[in-house]
Amino acid sequence: MRPEDAAVTGSERGQTVAQVDTEGAGQGGTERRTPSGGDGPAGALLDSGAGTWRARIRRAACAVSRPEPWKRGLVITVLALLLGLLLLLHARIPNRIGNVGSLVETFLPWWGVFVPVLLAGALWRRSASAVVALLLPVLVWLNLFGGLLGDKSHQGGDLTIVEHNVGAGNPDPTGTARDLAASGADVLALVELTEKARGAYEEELAKAYRYHAVRGTVGLWSKLPLSDTRQVDILTDYGPLAATKPADVRAAYARALRTTVATDRGPLAVYVAHLGSARVNPRVGFWTDTRDRNAQALAKVLSAERNRRVVLLGDLNGTMDDRAFDGITSRMRSAQDVAGDGFGFTWPASFPMVRIDQIMVRGVTPESSWVLPAGHSDHLPVAATISW
Repeated sequence: MRPEDAAVTGSERGQTVAQVDTEGAGQGGTERRTPSGGDGPAGALLDSGAGTWRARIRRAACAVSRPEPWKRGLVITVLALLLGLLLLLHARIPNRIGNVGSLVETFLPWWGVFVPVLLAGALWRRSASAVVALLLPVLVWLNLFGGLLGDKSHQGGDLTIVEHNVGAGNPDPTGTARDLAASGADVLALVELTEKARGAYEEELAKAYRYHAVRGTVGLWSKLPLSDTRQVDILTDYGPLAATKPADVRAAYARALRTTVATDRGPLAVYVAHLGSARVNPRVGFWTDTRDRNAQALAKVLSAERNRRVVLLGDLNGTMDDRAFDGITSRMRSAQDVAGDGFGFTWPASFPMVRIDQIMVRGVTPESSWVLPAGHSDHLPVAATISW
């Protein structure tokens, strides 16, 4: 045999052996490994998936470790830190120019809206420093308002109380009175009563409330006896001309009263108040002079109250985060803060943004606090049950 023929024959034999091996594998002659062993299509997919996640983690770690993500988005980082400082140090913001501090505190919970806005900007810029900086406003906001996010109400209670600014321009005082009586309140406080509408409220509420007292533009209706009712001077008339007004004129425009409700558990001192308005004026900023003066005068009266159990009901034209009410909040607790569900915003009724209608207590325990449905007023009614 020639060498050339031998080479050809060897090559043909090799091809034949290779073909036999291939056919054997296709017919199951070769043993396959299970997917858990890492071979075969399924094992390859598992290894590929694990490898993908490991690759992603490595890429993320590398991206964070690089200096670029920490240098990007410096403006967003600064804004996040400033937002956190504003929430943390809101009490230090001065009121000397335009009552800026009180304005910030009036809408203090709403500053948290800027957190998701800044977070979106941080993610868009892929800024690690901005994301970390946002932890400050998030933690401070949760510390201030996180307790209001859950329902803290309890069943039961000895007394149900309701407060409502019925609105001087209310087109249907009879319907409003009917709705309030249907709330089941034992004690009902109304503010911003007008001489024209007063008769309608008295007539409609007389069906459910045997006792009532009105002083000026504020009134209290009760299923329980009232005594020692008097007007409270919160310095509504102020200045050199105040003393020149006749007593009957001052009484007609009274905006606060105090009375005693006789309960089975003992006397309960109840205050009803409607403090002066707060307005935003382009020339002077956040104007609150009358309201702040009223709040300070009311705080002095409450501090001198001898009854151990006290309830304050009214439109205070401010939130309890505002420093102007420190004299009141240092002595009394908000029923909504203690036993409410959420923020309990009351104004404006069409889109509530702030809680300026308050139920404040001392010496009693709020069991629940809630906001009633809107009626014909620009304020929402507020309700609470208390026990002692």
